[in-house]
Parts: sequence; C-alpha cells; structure tokens
Amino acid sequence: MSTNNTIGIIYIIVAMATFSVHDSILKFIFQKVSLYEIYFGRTFIAATISAVFLLIYKKKITFITHYPILSLIRVILHFLAFSMFFISLTYLSLAVATALYFSTPFFMSIFARTLLNEIIGYRRWLAIFFGFIGIYIILNPDLSDFDFKNLLPLLCALFYALSMTITKITSDKDDTYTQLFYFYVITIVLCLIMYLVLGSGQFDKFDDQTIKFIFRKWFSNFDYTFQYIILMGILASIAFTCVFRAYSNYSTSITSIFEYSLIIWSVIIGYFLFDDIPTIRTIIGVIIVMSAGVYIFLREQKKAQEVNLDTPLRR
Repeated sequence: MSTNNTIGIIYIIVAMATFSVHDSILKFIFQKVSLYEIYFGRTFIAATISAVFLLIYKKKITFITHYPILSLIRVILHFLAFSMFFISLTYLSLAVATALYFSTPFFMSIFARTLLNEIIGYRRWLAIFFGFIGIYIILNPDLSDFDFKNLLPLLCALFYALSMTITKITSDKDDTYTQLFYFYVITIVLCLIMYLVLGSGQFDKFDDQTIKFIFRKWFSNFDYTFQYIILMGILASIAFTCVFRAYSNYSTSITSIFEYSLIIWSVIIGYFLFDDIPTIRTIIGVIIVMSAGVYIFLREQKKAQEVNLDTPLRR
C-alpha cells in the first residue's frame, strides 16, 4: 500500500469517526430539539464553511445546472433519506442504525442494473443476496409483532442509493461544485418549508419522544441545543472535507472500503456513551453486511465499474 493511499485511508477513518460523533450528539439531544431545526442548523453551518473553503481555494462554481429536475429530485431523496436515518437514531442503537444504512451498496448495485443498464454478474448478485440475509439477521423480525419503524435506516439506504445513482447521471455535465451548490441551496429551502409547516409546534401533541422529535417547536430549547447544533455543523463540515480530500486525491477503490469503519466507530461510541452492547446475532449480521459490501466494492474495482467507488456512502 502506497504512502499516498495510507493518507487517504486516514482521511476516511477520521471522517467516519467524525460522522459517528455527529450522530451520537443527535442521539444525545433529540428529546430537546426538533429534527428539522437540527437539519437546518447543520446544513447552514456546513454550507457556510464549504463556501469559505471554496473561496479560499478559488474553486470555480457554475451556477447553472444541466439537470434542474434531476438535481431537485436528487436532493429531495437525500433529504428524505437522512430525515429517516436521524429519526431512527432516536430508538435504535448507533451500531444497528449504521449497519442497516450500509445496505446502500446493495441498492446501488440494483439501481446500476435497472436504471443504468450496467452488467451485474452472478457473484455480485450473490453478494447482494447474502447482504440482505445479514440485514434480516440484524432486524431479527418477529413477523407477528414487528415494529416497522425499524425499517427506516433501510429506507434511508434505498433513497440515498437512488440519489447517488442520479448523481452518476448528472455528473457527466454538472461538476462537483455545481452539484454541491444545488445540494445546499435546495436543502436549506426544504428546511425552511418544514419550518413554515412544523416550526410553530402546532402538531406537537404526542407523548412518544420520537414523534415529538419530528413535530417539536423550533428553538424551544435553543439556549441548550444551539451549541450542539453548531458543533454538528462543524463536525459535518470536517467529515465532508476529509471525504472530499480522500476521494479527490487518493485511490477510491482502496479508501472507499474503509467507510465501513463507521460501523466500528458506532459500536465503540454506542458502548461508551449509551451502554449499547450488540448481541451476538447483531454482530453476525453486521459481519455479513460488511463482508458483502466490501466484496461488491472489490468486484466493481475489478470490473472498472464506479457506481459506488466515486461517491461516498456517507455525506
């Protein structure tokens, strides 16, 4: 392994650790804050820091997209995906939510075949099949009394995979900075729409803390939560910068595999902060999901297909 790729791997590992800390903060404060208040705050801060970064490095941004409708759909899918993931963190352990989210490569491979007409060999289909077996093991569903909200991280993976597949389509004419610009602008607009609909707390009439997290009045505990929201925005910016550096300057076929360190970080942080101890069944499922995902990455490298390799699994 070259020194350069080692640096890229370090960037990815640091990014995944940062994302895990970010998620743990959300899990820590969700009973005192609104989902889209967090979403708006972290996005606005991350957008500001990214803008400063682009100005410092004099990156040229083209403000006209060749794919306005697809760009809108892509960002809406991303917005819905991480809304579901953040909601799932209120009742699932960090490790379980993260492991289910890492079913993303399975969905991306399926979309590569169905939407991009790429050839998917039987080995990758087998990896996808075993990956979903791992998901089933983690969920451990009791069909007679199954809580369907446990599927939210899986739906997050589905929506995010579709948004990344659209990114593959739009990237042929829209550069990274144009897509980043529209991502932040549309996300902030969506958050403002959510503020107009939910911000006054008129629908906050539930006792369940997860539902209250969605409908709680914005800024109701801002004197307590603002410091955490600012920190989350900074952490998201640091993580994104590390991912950007890793994917821009180092071998994506090598560094991308280390995104799975996010699961390990989630287990460690979940254990020390929330006393979450994974069951043997969960550990087995996680190992299967990680193995299947890594195998798909390696097959894509061998076949020179880059649906997953040029776009990070976590943003």
